[in-house]
Amino acid sequence: MKIPFKPITIEDKELITSFIFPHNYRNCDYSFANICSWRFLYDTEFAVVDGFLLIRFWIEEKSRIVYMTPAGNGDLKYALELLEADSLQNGHPLCMLGVTPDAKEMLEQALPGGFFYIPERDYFDYIYLREDLALLKGKKYQSKRNHINNFKKRYEYEYSPITPELIPQCLKLECKWYKANKEDNDAKDLNFERISMTNALNHYDELGLRGGALLVEGKVIAFTFGAPINHDTFGVHVEKADVNFEGAYAVINQEFASRLPEEFVYINREEDLGIPGLRQAKLSYNPVILLEKNAAIKKTLNNKEDEQARNNQSVASLV
Repeated sequence: MKIPFKPITIEDKELITSFIFPHNYRNCDYSFANICSWRFLYDTEFAVVDGFLLIRFWIEEKSRIVYMTPAGNGDLKYALELLEADSLQNGHPLCMLGVTPDAKEMLEQALPGGFFYIPERDYFDYIYLREDLALLKGKKYQSKRNHINNFKKRYEYEYSPITPELIPQCLKLECKWYKANKEDNDAKDLNFERISMTNALNHYDELGLRGGALLVEGKVIAFTFGAPINHDTFGVHVEKADVNFEGAYAVINQEFASRLPEEFVYINREEDLGIPGLRQAKLSYNPVILLEKNAAIKKTLNNKEDEQARNNQSVASLV
């Protein structure tokens, strides 16, 4: 059977989230807002087959096709066999990215011993209790409270939900942030992020985003937004601030978290991409879960090649 993949559009939001929300997948990659706003880079496609949502996308400058773990209920083994056939038709063994421990358990139940799993630390998700970020209680958050108190002493600010009227100011601040942070070695990645963020803000309501902004003297000096990942986890996809306003990041973080509905027990603030400063900042907020994500590569019939690939322990060697 050929899988009837088709490009993801904003109009597919209700269908796709109907498969993802009931699951305990807290992986930021399952946020529909993320999937949709990054589709330009990955040519992301989906299909619904026999009770499963199947998603595939392209990496390595669109030379290699990979997949997400199927979401749904039914015969997972059959769904994996379909994905493997599709991947082999495109010239590679089946590779799924962002495979979390619960997804790994499901894969092992369906195909025991059928995959290699390679942890990708730079893509682990940082997940926090919403209450922790909103209240910042205890000694471990003392420095955060100090930053916030110093900000409040220095500036009279207003917190506002992001509205259509504020979006142009958010884009203007992002432009300023981009110019201040762009370096030759990461200009390409920052430009991709910029395209994704602009696309999301321009389709704010359709994507079901929630966000907030800090205003000083009527001007946006920080903003953040995100979207639900599933029934109990909210994903923060973007957070930008004018670093000339010391403490702005800490303030927008707390202000936004304190206004999220209590149904969201967890807040996923995504990965650190191996950037030392970003890793330190995310760890400083004391995540309750550091969500492991793996590349899962289907073992082939050639055991000798598989053994060599396992010893190399890299995604590239396996795919």
